Amino acid sequence: MSAPSRARPLLVSADEELLDEALRLLAAAGAEPEVATAGPALRRAHREAPLVLLGADVLGTGPVRALPRRPGVVVVARADLPPAGWAAAVELGVERVAVLPGDEAWVLQRAGTALRDPVDRGRLVVVGGACGGAGASTLAAAVALVAAAEGGRGALLVDGDPFGGGLDLLVGAEGVEGLRWPDLDGLRGRVSGEAVMAALPTVGGVGVLAASRSAAAPPSAEAVAAVVEAGRSGGWPVVVDLSRSPGPAGAAVTEAVLADADLAVLVVPARVRAACAAHVLVDGDPGGGLAAWGAAQLVVRPVRDRLAAAEVAGVVGRPVLAELSHDRSVVRRAERGEPPHTGRRTPTGGAARAVLAALPAGVGA
Repeated sequence: MSAPSRARPLLVSADEELLDEALRLLAAAGAEPEVATAGPALRRAHREAPLVLLGADVLGTGPVRALPRRPGVVVVARADLPPAGWAAAVELGVERVAVLPGDEAWVLQRAGTALRDPVDRGRLVVVGGACGGAGASTLAAAVALVAAAEGGRGALLVDGDPFGGGLDLLVGAEGVEGLRWPDLDGLRGRVSGEAVMAALPTVGGVGVLAASRSAAAPPSAEAVAAVVEAGRSGGWPVVVDLSRSPGPAGAAVTEAVLADADLAVLVVPARVRAACAAHVLVDGDPGGGLAAWGAAQLVVRPVRDRLAAAEVAGVVGRPVLAELSHDRSVVRRAERGEPPHTGRRTPTGGAARAVLAALPAGVGA
């Protein structure tokens, strides 16, 4: 968890005069902001900052339009926005357009509030399998269950595989009342995390947004982004179980979720073909949406007389953060409608804790 005293607002502008005014205001509020206009630094700071100030000059630019919606975004300008600027601001879901110098007092107050009460954003873990039957869904469920139990606030588990039969079956929530993806696929923009969590089936403190077993179609990228952001902005850890073969309709979902992930994990059985498949995922054609897995770390499932974990890492070209040994209880529990056992001495629980421990320092709540 990041320390509130170290939280830095984000300032995005290339207008030198506007930058000077905004920097002066933030300094008066006791803040030293991070300034970024594009690239990974912009996405990271946009995700972590307690407050984001966007200069009117960057509205409508590619890097800013590509950012996901989040609370705490304010536009600062030196004059009233033209209609195109207002349209871009509405598209981003900004909290307010502050015209300087008239709105200086409000900006000072808003910056002070953000620094005193920073939002502890939930961390985002994305799990996928190198091949069918790798155990990615089981690991994703276990990570969410452990995060909920040890974090004390619950967690959100999002089903990103429309052809997996529904994660609610895996955790024993198929009979629990609540919304599934067909009910929420129309979501767009900013959504209340509390409302989303209250509407979902819950097991072990985990709100489960499962795919439908009667309408196998991937949710839209906009709906997934809205749900994930709702969970994170409310401080809940979010775990997404992604399909390894999303197809054209799901490629946008895969890329969007992986772009904002604090940690991406590929589950790889220790077989040559599975390792080669994982290599394709992390080193694939960017145009095909595969290379979004390029920063993934590996959880290896040992297979007798096959590859060692170090050999899998060599083939895939990514580090191994844990091994997930065979757990005979997983299938039995799933058939009985019970979630995976996540005790510290179980293979599944141990791998889940290794995944959470691998999150970058200072990330999330």
